[in-house]
This record gives sequence, C-alpha cells and structure tokens, in this order.
Amino acid sequence: MITFVICLAALVIAYFTYGRFLEKVCGIKNDIQVPSKNLYDGVDYIPMPRWKTFLIQLLNIAGLGPIFGAVLGATYGPAAFLWITLGGIFMGAMHDFVAGVISLNHNGMSLPEIIGKYLGLTTKQVMRLFTVVMMMMVGAVFMLGPAGILSTMTGWDKSIWLYIVFAYYIIATLLPIDKIIGNVYPIFGIALIFMALGILVVLFTGNLQIPEINGWDSFANFKTNAKDFPIIPTMFITIACGAISGFHATQSPMMARCLRNKKESRPVFYGAMISESIIALIWAAAAMAFFKGYNGLENSLSGLNAALADHGQDASWVVNEITNTTLGKFGAILALLGVVAAPITSGDTAFRSSRLIIADFLHLEQKSILKRLYICIPMFIIGYAITLMKYDILWRYFAWANQTLAVFTLWTITVFLYLRHCKVQKSGVPYYFVSLIPAIFMTFICSDFLFFSKQMIGFDYTTGAICAAALTMLITTAVCIHMKLYGKKHLEDFEI
Repeated sequence: MITFVICLAALVIAYFTYGRFLEKVCGIKNDIQVPSKNLYDGVDYIPMPRWKTFLIQLLNIAGLGPIFGAVLGATYGPAAFLWITLGGIFMGAMHDFVAGVISLNHNGMSLPEIIGKYLGLTTKQVMRLFTVVMMMMVGAVFMLGPAGILSTMTGWDKSIWLYIVFAYYIIATLLPIDKIIGNVYPIFGIALIFMALGILVVLFTGNLQIPEINGWDSFANFKTNAKDFPIIPTMFITIACGAISGFHATQSPMMARCLRNKKESRPVFYGAMISESIIALIWAAAAMAFFKGYNGLENSLSGLNAALADHGQDASWVVNEITNTTLGKFGAILALLGVVAAPITSGDTAFRSSRLIIADFLHLEQKSILKRLYICIPMFIIGYAITLMKYDILWRYFAWANQTLAVFTLWTITVFLYLRHCKVQKSGVPYYFVSLIPAIFMTFICSDFLFFSKQMIGFDYTTGAICAAALTMLITTAVCIHMKLYGKKHLEDFEI
C-alpha cells in the first residue's frame, strides 16, 4: 500500500509542480487569442467551458486504455506502478501537453501537419498515411470490442450491435463538436472518474494486500511466459494510455480548437493525462490485489495470471469481476460504462480526428456538411472494411503503432523546444531535454519490440536489443543533425 500511495501522491503533486514548469518551458501566458475565437466555424472551432474540455479530453484519450492496459500490465507486479507514475508525469503528460500547445500555437493544426512542420515534408507524408490508418484501426477496434460485449450481454447478434455503433460513429463524426460530444461526453467522463474513485475506496477500506517495491525482486517478471513477454519492452507497450500514448496527440488538436484561453492548456492537456495515469494506477493496484486465493493460489499476482489465462487474457472479465464484487449493482452499471461507452467514445473521436487530418492536408473547409461528407463517406467504407479483419490481429499491431506514433510526436516536440531554447533561453539547461530523454527511451522500446516480438521480426532477445540500440542511436543522431540544420534555417521565423 505504501508504494501505491507514494505513486498516487506523486501524480497529484506533479500536476502542480512539473505541470507549472512545463507552462514556463512553453511560455504559456494569459492569452485569449486562440483558434476557437479567431477561426470560429460552429463545427470544430467552438469555445467551450474548461470543465467540459477537460472531461472530453479525458474521455477521448482514455477509452479502455487506462483500465485494460493497466490490468494486463499488472501481471508485471509493482514495476507497473513506477512505469505508470514516472511515464505519466515525465512522458505521457508532457507529450500530451506540449503537443496540445504546439497545435494551439498553429491554429489547431492536426498532428501529421505538426510533425511535418518540424520533421520535414517526407515525414509529414508518411505520418499522414500512418496516422489516418491508425485512427481507422482505433475506430474499428473500438467498434468490435463493445459490439462483442453487448452481444454477450443481450443475446443479440454481434453484427446488429456493430451496425448500431457504426451508425452512431457516423452521426458523431459529422455533427458539430458541441452537440453530442460536448453534451454527452462530460457525463461519461464523470462516470469514469467515479468508477475509479469507487475502486480507490475499496483499496483503502478493504482487506486487500497491494504488492510493494521491495528490492530488485520487485522488478522480476511475474509473467508465467516471461521468455516471450519480457518486462522490457513488453510492459512499456502493454501499459500505454496510463503512461504514454501516441493516440493522445491526435486528440489534442480537437480540444486546441475549443479552448478559450491558452492558460487552459495545463488543466486540459496535462491534467487529463495525469487523471488517466491515476485511473490506470488504481486499476493496476486493484488487479494486483484482488485475486489472492483464485484457484487456491496464495499469491495475488499468480492469481491474476491464472485468472487471465483461464479467460483468454480477457481484461474485461477482470474489470467486471472486480466491479461487480466490490461495488454491487451500481458497480455493474459503471463496469458497463467502462467496457462499452468508454471505447465507443474514443472510437468516434478517432474517426473525427481522421476527418480533421484529411481536411487539413486537402485544405478542405469543414463548415459545409457536404465537404464533411466528401471525407467521411470513403473513410467509413474503409473503416467498416477494417472491422472484417480478426480482432486479435487488429489489436496486435495497434499497440505498437500507437507507441511508434508517440515516438514521432516526442521528436517533434524536441525540435520545437530546441527552437524555443535557442530563441528564448540561449543558455543554461536546455528546454528540449524534457522531451529528448523520453524520445530516446521510447525509440528504443518501440525498436526493441519491433525486432524481438514474435508479432514482428522475431529475433532472439539479445539480438533484438542490440539492433534496437543501434537503430535508436541512428535515429537520435539523424534527428539531432536535422534539429541543428532546421534551427539555422527557421529560427528567425519561429514564433514563441
């Protein structure tokens, strides 16, 4: 319990300390010249209250990530606590915050356009395709998952629920953001928070044992199949949304177009990610503590592994088991919200992000419903075709693609902060170190997974790590050279 409490306190304190430091790093001032007012169109650029933009951002980035990812990541023991906490503070929340600020500075520019601006035209073209495909994968994954769960609960055929969810996606993607998303999502966001708070109360009041950090043994790989899923890199890919997720940066431009003041950046972008990390921390702790005695096992982590193995690694079963047992009928309602409503809301904003990304690079205004349909009709045809793929194949590659997108975003942030350092600070500890170190770390993690995982290239562990280290050094060197050359060429034009 002590480790859990320290990590929980660290996340809360970081919002008021490191979050304020990042405000200084990015030069955030009380500026009301924001895209929602300068480019108001009544569809995507609409000023909304801070409490709404915070809750919408939280729900957009959350989905099932901080719950399912944390439950599966909990099989690695208390090491998951450290990754969620340190990753959330210094990587994920920083990543979401600065990406949101950059978008805000560039009139709500979508992520691929931002990446292209700072990493070059070739990278922009690649990321346009990569990001749109990933967004459609997100939308498809978050159609199939809820449709399957609702089919099991109601007895209706899965295809019926798939069509219902799909129809909702079309409506939510086309309508102005303040209609469905602005009115309904805050309610779901509040419910997601209350669900986590209910589990937190159980953790503090129930007779549960949460594993502690206790020397090197605490970092042992508790996976029964550790050879295939070593803690490095697998835990850092498994626990994404609770620590860092590239998907988040695709959602930030939506809220950058709705902020009323630049000072709202910290509560909306940094605050939403810290909140998500807290939710992930709570669920990881609950998963670690809850299964002592499962099948007669005395160790909670062994019980969790056994429970997941018995139910096909289905984290939704774990979530339902915990909420129904500890929170009763009310918990069952919250569980339904968590495993059904949350992914649906992330899925439809994924399609909405795709529309905005495509509109940005086609320079197609979106005030007209006809112009929105030009993009949405082919986009939804492709999205539906993706749902015909096997669910496990979709999910298998989405996790890696998600973290790879975070790598590109981190390097983009590094170039941005380097320019700001050169123009504003000029001496002392460079601003860009806050993103440079996470960028190098996540480049290695994604490269290691690419070379080692049986889903990818499948080298042995040592060979994979060596190849990953070499690729990381190559990419770091290339970006640093680009950063210097880009700085010489664009420093005078860089707006702070």
